[in-house]
Amino acid sequence: MDRTAHTDAAGPLEIALAEPGQLTDVTVQDRRGRHLAGALDADGRIWSNAEALKADEVYVVRVGAQDVSGTTVGAVMALRTAPAAEGDRLTASFGPGPGTYGAGQIVTAALSRPVPASDPAARARVERALRVTSEPRVEGAWHWVDSSTLHYRPRTYWPAHTEVHVRSGLDGVEIGDGHYGGPSDPVHFTIGDRIEAVTDSETHRMTVRRNGRVVRTIPVTTGKAGFRTRSGVKVVLRKEQQVRMRGDSVGIRRGTTEFYDLPVRWATRLTWSGEYVHAAPWSVDSQGEANVSHGCTGMSTADAAWFFETVRVGDVVRHVNSGGDPMTAFDNGFGDWNVDWATWLRGSALRRGAAPADPPAGTQPSTRRLNPSV
Repeated sequence: MDRTAHTDAAGPLEIALAEPGQLTDVTVQDRRGRHLAGALDADGRIWSNAEALKADEVYVVRVGAQDVSGTTVGAVMALRTAPAAEGDRLTASFGPGPGTYGAGQIVTAALSRPVPASDPAARARVERALRVTSEPRVEGAWHWVDSSTLHYRPRTYWPAHTEVHVRSGLDGVEIGDGHYGGPSDPVHFTIGDRIEAVTDSETHRMTVRRNGRVVRTIPVTTGKAGFRTRSGVKVVLRKEQQVRMRGDSVGIRRGTTEFYDLPVRWATRLTWSGEYVHAAPWSVDSQGEANVSHGCTGMSTADAAWFFETVRVGDVVRHVNSGGDPMTAFDNGFGDWNVDWATWLRGSALRRGAAPADPPAGTQPSTRRLNPSV
């Protein structure tokens, strides 16, 4: 394994293979257990971060790969980013990038230096300068995830075909303690049709709606006992035409009855820890009848290909009656929609009850990984 990375938080993080082969599983977590968003290139050779690194942070990088002979290999590495230099100006790196996204897309702001909860006045100055406007106009608010990360969402999902503009007014603003804001690049993106997929694990059916109209009902299987699918609202993180799923990448020992090692097609990712909607031709007899997966939502190859082509990053996927742990808000993808609006507003420094020092109940980092389905 060769890691190409800058210790400067402003630089990119790339995980690459030094020898021929293919990456199968890459996760990067900060010291609080939150996952750093990222994506593989088309060849499965390089993983790159899709959101900014934080200054003065320690990341744990777990890499799984397969060499040309089909042997699985892995590595665990630690990466420390340098503290922000004294006198550096505070800037914000916004996400997502330009493009078209689903109605559940979250706006993120990664700050170049932390602003602690113990300084609510500084947080208020920063938040006031981070501006989100849209056409049509929506009610929305920022929420402090931690001292250097904010998320913005509307009260309800974005209306279809909304134009969203995100920019910073921090440049030249005094933040406090002699620190000033610097320039940040703006972002513009568009919301597409409103796609919502709701899976009921009791009826073993997924119902997909486009702009409120049912367009398909799909027989599915979800997580069985011991591997229940997380309940609640998730947001599509990325789409992978083929992904290698292995039990040992999520803690299932090789040689046990639950171990698996399979190439999986039409995989739509919902959590960084490995929950997907994907083709599961091996369980077609159970689809619509029983829950037999290790946590993912499995369906026929034809239905999975249709779902893959229909949804986009940011679309909403909700699981009900699964019996699984609730989807957490910030550490395993975009579970922000599981936070009620009153709690969300308490995470804003501009609303009554400034951002708490710790995340609200139900948003702590997960202590277990959700096993990918087979």
